[in-house]
Amino acid sequence: MLSLRTKLRLRRAIKNTGNAVAGAAAVGLLKLLRLANPDTLANFGGWLARTIAPLFKENQIGRENLTLAFPEKSPQEIETILRGVWDNLGRSGAEFAQLDRLWDYDVDHPEKKSRVEFRPIDTERFNTLRDDGKPALIFAAHLANWELPAICAATHHLDSAVLYRRPNIPAIDKWLRETRSASMGNLIATGLDAPIKISNALKNGAHVGMLVDQYFLRGVEVTFFGRKTMANPLLARLAQHYDCPIHGTRIVRLPGNRFRAEFTEEIKPARDETGKIDIAATTQIITNVIEGWIRENPEQWLWLHRRWRPEDQIKTGAPGSL
Repeated sequence: MLSLRTKLRLRRAIKNTGNAVAGAAAVGLLKLLRLANPDTLANFGGWLARTIAPLFKENQIGRENLTLAFPEKSPQEIETILRGVWDNLGRSGAEFAQLDRLWDYDVDHPEKKSRVEFRPIDTERFNTLRDDGKPALIFAAHLANWELPAICAATHHLDSAVLYRRPNIPAIDKWLRETRSASMGNLIATGLDAPIKISNALKNGAHVGMLVDQYFLRGVEVTFFGRKTMANPLLARLAQHYDCPIHGTRIVRLPGNRFRAEFTEEIKPARDETGKIDIAATTQIITNVIEGWIRENPEQWLWLHRRWRPEDQIKTGAPGSL
C-alpha cells in the first residue's frame, strides 16, 4: 500500500506532467494561430464565443450583472449587450496570439492607414507623459482588447512596467514572457515580490500599468454602478507612497477590426486635511472613471465575473444582491 508521501508525490508528478502536456499543446496552438489572417481569426473568435455562450454559467452571471447595472434597460437590450460582451471576449482571445501585429500605428506617419487611431488630445497627453521624466501610475480596465495599452507603451518608447497575473501553466508563462517582453516592456508577475519590483520600477522613473476593475476581496469599499463592492487599492497606495501622477488608459474597439487608444489627463487623487492621499477616496475616483468608460461601451467590458457580492450588500444594507 502506498504511503501518504508517495501518493502526494505521485499526484504532483501527474499534475506536472499534465501541465507540461497542456502547456505544449497551448503554445503549439498559439504559434499556429499566428499564421492566420488577423481579421478572419478575430471574426471567427467573436462568432464562436457568441455561439457557445449559453453553455457557460458566466452567461447568466453576465446577464445578472447587466440587469443590476442597467435597471432601466429592457431584457432585449440586456441580451444585445450580453452578446456583444461575448463577441468582444472571443475577438480578444483570438487576437491574443497576434497582439504585436495588431499595433501598426506609425507615429511618424499618422496619416497612413492603420488598425489603430489616436485623437490629437491623446497623442499630446501620451507624448507629455513619455517625455516629462517622471514616473507615473497608469490604470486600465478589461475593456475591448485590454492587452493593447501595454503594446502601445512599449512600441512608442514609453518606459513601462506592466503588472500581470501569471498563467497557471509554466509553459504558457514562459512563452508569454519570451514573446511579449519586447512588445510589452517589463512584465511584473503578481506575487510576493511584485511590490518590490514595482517600487524599483517607479524609483527608476518607469510608468507602471495595471488593471484595477475586478473584485478584490481584501480591497477597499467603493460604489460601482450604484452598488457597493470591493476594489484593489494598490494603485492608490502607490500614489500615496510615491506621490506620482495617475493617468487612465483604455482601448475602444471600432468597426472593421480597428481600435482607438485613449489617455486621460492627470487624475487628481483625493487628499485628507493633512494633504496625504486618501486611499479609499482615490480608489473611488478611479472607479468612477472606469464606470464612465463602461457606460459608453457596455458591450466591451468583461461582465462575466461577479463584480458584486452578497456580503457587501448585506454589510452596507444595499437592496438586492447577487
